[in-house]
Amino acid sequence: MTAFLFIGDMLVMLFMVCLVVWVTTKDGKKAGQDNARIPLEDD
Repeated sequence: MTAFLFIGDMLVMLFMVCLVVWVTTKDGKKAGQDNARIPLEDD
């Protein structure tokens, strides 16, 4: 049972890492920089 939980946790972690990599590389660096500045320029 412990191995089942461990393997499931590793699969979820792999999915999350892949999702973050996909989202950050999808739009390019310029769009990522613009999105990161939104909270700093909020008035």
